[in-house]
Amino acid sequence: MDFNDTPEEASFRARARAFLAAEAQPKGTGRPTLRLGGMVGEEVTRCKAWQAKKADAGFAGITWQKRFGGHELSPIFQVIYNQEEEDFTVPRGLFEIGLGMCIPTMMTYAQPEQLDRYVQPALRGEEVWCQLFSEPAGGSDLAALRTKAERDGDEWVINGQKIWTSGAHLSDFGIIVVRTDPNVPKHEGLTFFFLDMRSPGIEIRSIHQMSGTRHFNEVFFTDVRVPDSQRLGQVGQGWRVSLTTLMNERLAVGDPARPDVDDLVALSRSLVIDGQPAIRNQATRERIAEWYARAQGLKFTKFRTMTALSKGETPGPENSIHKLVNASKLQDIASYGMDLMGEAGMVIDDDLVEAWGMFQSALLSSPSARIAGGSDEILKNIIAERVLGLPADIRVDKNRAFNTVPTGNR
Repeated sequence: MDFNDTPEEASFRARARAFLAAEAQPKGTGRPTLRLGGMVGEEVTRCKAWQAKKADAGFAGITWQKRFGGHELSPIFQVIYNQEEEDFTVPRGLFEIGLGMCIPTMMTYAQPEQLDRYVQPALRGEEVWCQLFSEPAGGSDLAALRTKAERDGDEWVINGQKIWTSGAHLSDFGIIVVRTDPNVPKHEGLTFFFLDMRSPGIEIRSIHQMSGTRHFNEVFFTDVRVPDSQRLGQVGQGWRVSLTTLMNERLAVGDPARPDVDDLVALSRSLVIDGQPAIRNQATRERIAEWYARAQGLKFTKFRTMTALSKGETPGPENSIHKLVNASKLQDIASYGMDLMGEAGMVIDDDLVEAWGMFQSALLSSPSARIAGGSDEILKNIIAERVLGLPADIRVDKNRAFNTVPTGNR
């Protein structure tokens, strides 16, 4: 691994650091950034304003083509910017799905005139996108989806339901994979589209989470018409397009939200246990040291990705390790932070408890981090099969037509 910046990379890093120092709030000096579920009105406006400011400064679309407002730099420069941004609290959650998953898929499969229409408004934060993949009966098996599309002339008619769609209630457009042929094996009968989220027949219902937010949504489709011109890829090749989205998702999901080890250290310094700051308690120090060591392991695993990117290579499936470990670490740190607070750990009013209720909120929302972007079990399978070379699971539905695969009572 090479830990040193080239002169060009060092210059870019310095410029990014100067921009963030002038325009953003250092981490630890204010409330954590709101996630999608907490964004309403003024917060959405603030998030869009930040994205436009970042685009104007040259730090949005770093790897994208110049014709779309990008800068055509290598992926290592995006990694460098992300590293610098980690030290600041910025309102970015509104665009992670659109810019990290949806638009890269569009750039691979959409027509030139469509890219001219949709890419730059997304890059500047003027339009928001969502990803319509998961379904109630599919679990973690995306290819088991049942939302169907039937062709009617130059249009497709979509009926069905998606679930756990992050930010659908705030989105202008979405990408969607549907079943267009149930008579072939499940991976072969899928087709991919993009659509306007305000199309007639789309109903969005927020899912009220135990954390108090409404981040996820159920989305229902009743005779929703989508022009064939908005199809991405060939008919029946939707799985191939979906893999493009999923590969981008592994990189876009990134680190989970705070609290992190630094937040736990800050909390331990302010809380008193047995007449002294909690940070001086031996048991507390041991737990913090454990998570610090784990964080350093993740850091150096990420450096492998950085080295690959700097050489123009494509990172491998080992990226799954980062998300698998990080999601559980977030849950553990949040739980321990609440334990340190004692009875105050049960209070969820962010104006009455330490760290603005960051640890309480994280514990309630952290289970989603272990599901979104691939559940723990899916990631373990990827690591086992593609990193360690272990045998794949037996699939009883392999090479069977989807409409002949046995299902439970419905």
